[in-house]
Amino acid sequence: MDDFKSIVLNQTPLIDVRAPVEFLQGAFTLATNLPLMNDEERQKVGLCYKQNGNAAAVKLGHQLVNEGARAPRVESWAAFMDAHPDALLYCFRGGMRSKISQQWLKDSGREIVRLKGGYKAFRRYLIDYLDSLPKLLIKDDIKPVVVAGRTGSGKTLVIHQLNNAIDLEGLAHHRGSAFGRHATPQPTQINFENDLAMALIRQLETQPKQLVIEDEGRNIGSVNLPADVFDALKGGERVVVETPLAERIAITLDEYVVQAQNEYASLEDWIEFMLAAFGRIKKRLGGERYQRVLGLFETAMNTQQASGSTDGHQTWIETLLTEYYDPMYDYQMQKRQHAVAFTGSIDEVVAYLKNQS
Repeated sequence: MDDFKSIVLNQTPLIDVRAPVEFLQGAFTLATNLPLMNDEERQKVGLCYKQNGNAAAVKLGHQLVNEGARAPRVESWAAFMDAHPDALLYCFRGGMRSKISQQWLKDSGREIVRLKGGYKAFRRYLIDYLDSLPKLLIKDDIKPVVVAGRTGSGKTLVIHQLNNAIDLEGLAHHRGSAFGRHATPQPTQINFENDLAMALIRQLETQPKQLVIEDEGRNIGSVNLPADVFDALKGGERVVVETPLAERIAITLDEYVVQAQNEYASLEDWIEFMLAAFGRIKKRLGGERYQRVLGLFETAMNTQQASGSTDGHQTWIETLLTEYYDPMYDYQMQKRQHAVAFTGSIDEVVAYLKNQS
């Protein structure tokens, strides 16, 4: 089976029988890692292959994955198939490991289809799709639209209300600023590209008139958009979200303080992260302003720890928005000088974009 597009559109569950170390390097969100060989076994077989050739490596593989190890692995695959009857199976190239796994399942009375070409072929399909995106947008007459606006204006809130939008920050698992890291790690670059390609495939399949994204730099935390994809998406017209300062402070407080604190195991862990984030922009803030913002943050934390209220955080948030992020935004807008198709509040921008789609 090599209809990769249908796998993406149907979100077909996948059994990945590669070793855990391979899965961690790059995988698909549709896949669950239920390995034929663990990392140690794979390493031994690989070494044997280099020293003694393929036949010896295959023989060693069978010896390592003996009857004692075989049964629980087949049971784990069978349990997954019970939960997901439409599941497919793959290894790295669609070769020996997936064939053995498929045969073991057949011996136990179960049939499963292998993914032709394995992980490598599916990954190649997704990368080729990303490479072809600029031409696809032109061919299908799909116009990219970029939602711009100041920090805290609610751009992500707009994205989440649209059916024809790609949430780049969601895919990157990062809010796109010095304070944007989540408590859990970002995906690897490979996984981000895989997820991005799948999201684009699903969107373009609906033949939208427009494809909406949030105004982001090419780098989102530790991952980055492929250059051609970035250029194709960022070349679209701009719509700008204009939100009053008080509302921007409230949005930022909710996202970067209230929600962020809930992600961490303890308040101390969040404080440690925030202090490191302040440190990352210390040079750009300047010494005096850095000390002032840090003082406001520490006062807010003392108030929160004493009363449980997060309202005190509004002071340092307002300072960062008006004295740091807004001047940066103004500079970037003057530098880029993109044509702006529409400007309005969160609700007005959502209504405008829905009317255009």
